[in-house]
Amino acid sequence: MAVLEIVRMGHPVLAHPAQLVADPTDASIRALVADMTDTLSHSRGVGLAAPQVGVGKRVILYFVPSHRGGEERPLTALINPRLVPLSDAVEGEYEACLSVPGLTGLVPRWRHVGYTAYGLDGRVIQGEAEGFHARVLQHECDHLEGRLYLSRMENLSSLAYTDELMRQRAAANQETPT
Repeated sequence: MAVLEIVRMGHPVLAHPAQLVADPTDASIRALVADMTDTLSHSRGVGLAAPQVGVGKRVILYFVPSHRGGEERPLTALINPRLVPLSDAVEGEYEACLSVPGLTGLVPRWRHVGYTAYGLDGRVIQGEAEGFHARVLQHECDHLEGRLYLSRMENLSSLAYTDELMRQRAAANQETPT
């Protein structure tokens, strides 16, 4: 297992659709997921797609921590995932990306999605996701289509440096009477 380099915006693998995985149980896919697990842990992110480590395969890895609201989800690998919206409800939230370090922007996403994928054992995984869980799935699946969150932003005026946005929020909270 190894910590892989996370490629950044501008790298060609991030701009092209990833290839379907023919055999989810293949040893090379297991090795990739193991390396992605180390990389995700090292990066302190919540999701990672194979294209972000320079591999044009349809593999994502993610988890949902308890502090993100909703139900906590364990580290999960999905191979050849497909998403479908389960309602028309869309909400905007700030997103960041390991391949676009230091920036964040307001991105509209479906609030409720269904998903189907394969696990590392080759079995079909199906489920529904809402809130942050749905957001992280959509974000990582966008990488499999050659899209970054910036292309989903409706208004680039919300694009900000993460540290500056946090500084502004902290200052606003200090000014708010309790």
